[in-house]
Amino acid sequence: MLEELKQRYLNFAEFEARNYSPSYWSFTTAVADDARVLELLATLPRAKQQPNLLLAVVRLLHGVVGSGREFCHVVTRDWDRIQPEILARSTQTNEPARCAVLLPVLAGLAEPIVLIEVGTSAGLCLFPDKYTYDYGRVQLVSGESAAPAFSCEVNKKTPLPSKLPEISWRGGIDIHPLSVMDEQDMEWLRLLVWPEHTERLENLNRAIQVAKKSPAEILEGDLVAGLEALVSRAPGDASTVVFHSAVLAYLPVGEREAFRRIVADLDLTWISNEHPSVFPDIVNQSTVEVTPDRFLLAVDGTPVAMTGPHGQSIDWF
Repeated sequence: MLEELKQRYLNFAEFEARNYSPSYWSFTTAVADDARVLELLATLPRAKQQPNLLLAVVRLLHGVVGSGREFCHVVTRDWDRIQPEILARSTQTNEPARCAVLLPVLAGLAEPIVLIEVGTSAGLCLFPDKYTYDYGRVQLVSGESAAPAFSCEVNKKTPLPSKLPEISWRGGIDIHPLSVMDEQDMEWLRLLVWPEHTERLENLNRAIQVAKKSPAEILEGDLVAGLEALVSRAPGDASTVVFHSAVLAYLPVGEREAFRRIVADLDLTWISNEHPSVFPDIVNQSTVEVTPDRFLLAVDGTPVAMTGPHGQSIDWF
């Protein structure tokens, strides 16, 4: 158990934090080398042992500490307060910049579009038509005042859209949905943005303001058991899309496959933007090298691109 936990934190440090957050790289590297912290984490359910959750809870209670050694000291000293917060919360990172990797797929569908997200958190990724994008050779500007603006590096093969999509209905499902109208919920979302990512935080705040104008319909429920009911609520005169990003990695393999079977039986387009480990058989279809520091974008189970984990890049196959 401890060796598995150690490797989990080392993998996070190496493949997720190294190039994006020096502080989180330092903290998670230190955790992997601290037997006492690993022993404390081992007392939690496996789903609660994830690095992002520990990092955000420590920020909630102590702010951003100075070093990896100090981080481990804080965890061991204040475990009595940290543990219940971890058990009560979940990582519900709502990264609206991931809409930038969604648009090239939406651009190939008939409009209008019904957009459904599973594991939707506060639903900020349900507004790709309300944001502004810079793909280098193509810019798409939203009519929303103070809309977030996302820069996304793309390769020459990426089929960039010429306009923002027409979305006629949007909805989501989450086991513990967050509300854009609840300031405590939104503060938790802000804590899930890594400390160095000031531009991400600014765009998150702008996306929250956009969503507040007309919040999406979000159901509380399990994304496997509740998907068909959610799809049935949507209007039937549009192209229906079900998508998820950095969500299914938190489900057991059996539940991922159950979700996949349900999606396959529905008349819709399925867009998956997940870590390559989530669906190994989809990875095996790719003729391009898939790396663990990026996500794999797939449409109806076919891989189409590698993407930056925060929506910052697309390399189309």
